[in-house]
Amino acid sequence: MCGIIGYIGPKNPIEIVLDGLKRLEYRGYDSAGLAGIHDGKIVFCKELGKIAILETEVKEMGLALEHIAIGQTRWATHGKPSKVNAHPHFNADHSLALVHNGIIENHEPLRRMLKEEGVKFVSETDTEVVAHLIGKFYQGNIVDAVKQVIPMLKGTFSIALIHQDFPDQILAIAHDSPLVVGIGAGEAFVASDPHAFSAHTREVAFLLSGEIAVVKADKLEVFDISKGEIEKKIEKMQGLVEDSSKGHFEHYTLKEIFEQPQTIRSALLGRFIQDYGTALFEGINFDVNELLSVERILILACGTSWHAGYLASYMLEDRARIPVQVEISSEFRYKNPVVPPGTLAIAISQSGETADTLAAVRELKAKGVKILAICNVEGSNLAREADVCIFLRAGQEIGVCSTKAFTSQVVVLALFTLLMARMRHMDKKEGQTFLDALLKLPDQVQQVLNQSEHIQKIAKKYAHYENFFYVGRSYMYPASLEGALKLKEISYINANGYPAGEMKHGPIALINENCPTVALCGNKVTYEKLLSNLMEIKARNGKILAIAEDCEKDLEHVVDDLIHIPQTIDELSGVLTSVACQLLAYYIAKERGAEIDQPRNLAKSVTVE
Repeated sequence: MCGIIGYIGPKNPIEIVLDGLKRLEYRGYDSAGLAGIHDGKIVFCKELGKIAILETEVKEMGLALEHIAIGQTRWATHGKPSKVNAHPHFNADHSLALVHNGIIENHEPLRRMLKEEGVKFVSETDTEVVAHLIGKFYQGNIVDAVKQVIPMLKGTFSIALIHQDFPDQILAIAHDSPLVVGIGAGEAFVASDPHAFSAHTREVAFLLSGEIAVVKADKLEVFDISKGEIEKKIEKMQGLVEDSSKGHFEHYTLKEIFEQPQTIRSALLGRFIQDYGTALFEGINFDVNELLSVERILILACGTSWHAGYLASYMLEDRARIPVQVEISSEFRYKNPVVPPGTLAIAISQSGETADTLAAVRELKAKGVKILAICNVEGSNLAREADVCIFLRAGQEIGVCSTKAFTSQVVVLALFTLLMARMRHMDKKEGQTFLDALLKLPDQVQQVLNQSEHIQKIAKKYAHYENFFYVGRSYMYPASLEGALKLKEISYINANGYPAGEMKHGPIALINENCPTVALCGNKVTYEKLLSNLMEIKARNGKILAIAEDCEKDLEHVVDDLIHIPQTIDELSGVLTSVACQLLAYYIAKERGAEIDQPRNLAKSVTVE
């Protein structure tokens, strides 16, 4: 979940690395540091906190580097956030420095072994073990030393390291963790994410697991641990340079909430045939018979992506009549699952680097299961490892809590549902009706956004509460899980999503005047039942904030506050209610003075288990 970057070339390496770290800060912001070579020695600066603190310290100490530097922004795993635990880490004589993303699972026995040999550790991190091991095996050839160490390490990791004896190169090591090399004109980059150097080059080489790259300003050599030197394909990345400013918005999160009419249009663009009432995807190379032979769908995801998949499962079963199993990736991979023939797996990840989802995908591929990925990042591990990938086209999402990626995921999954349904029993007219509802979504989302001032007033009223329930039925249940997650993530309020019918089976014991309920009422089929559940909450003095279609007038006499959304089909009401929930969570967090774009303890891309 940490972000690493390296640079070698004629430009100021400190400026390049600091800029790259700012672009990677979504991956972790507990601490940060950088190191390089000056007068033949390793020099460094490390600080607790965000990149801005490191930048200030670098200027104050007058740090000077020659033409090479590496840096890292940390999300703490082993060892609390502190200056001493910040990266880079070093061997005993400080002749090498390295930065690391991932986890070394067997670091404890390796640490004990090194201590018995007299090595003194200065940090609590698993990373320092790697630095000392490479130092231990180094006999003048740094690549050979790395090759001896890598088989000793268990876990997922990517590493960039420099050595004072080799001031013209960065070593980059990938093992089940993303790492990309950028090739510029007389310069080169190493990073966890190509966005870190996208302003400088779009020529990239993605390192696969078990590969070591020797990166020089004018040359790239790549070695496979078992095969020796290999030829590496250089790719040209598309669409990397984006406007990363907040514009007139106070936070990236708010900007991304307001971008959703456009990102939904992008997700839809060129992916439907209106005359036939069906969908098509340029990236799906399964033939018709493969899709017709699908008897069961398995959806794998984590967090917000899991909520999108859960909502899609209702859609796929209802409209395409295909049985769907939705699994949290971190649980699925340890289940010894039964995967019958005819199963299609859909793996969802905004970043395409979610460690648990990637591990589950690899397990399924080993069993011969076809993988359809839904992802937002071109060149990500998931996009490259899946049989087929549908991209969200949502643009870079900088706010840690996902907003526009979620709604784009639901829209893409709705299009896929339409495709599968039209290949089966759904007739053209029904398909056109479904598609018409999808095409209205961008304007309907804008109508919800136009109520931001009204939602902000409601948020002020509810911002002091410490416990919330979010309830819904059918499609509104996954939407309630997502709404509760948004509130938890950025306002640090305890919020729980529940199927409304389950409240009386235990949770209603917690209802009182200090525990409000956000009721998602967008599902017409179950509306009357939900209304009865709300009456049960009201009878116990629970405050109710309802999000409902503007045709539901009878709610005004039941609830305390009301946010209206436009009318749509049940399958898509989760998009509109989620946008309202995003605004509610944002304005509550703002009222409470919480850190919104970079919430405590969280990182955008979860690349460790």
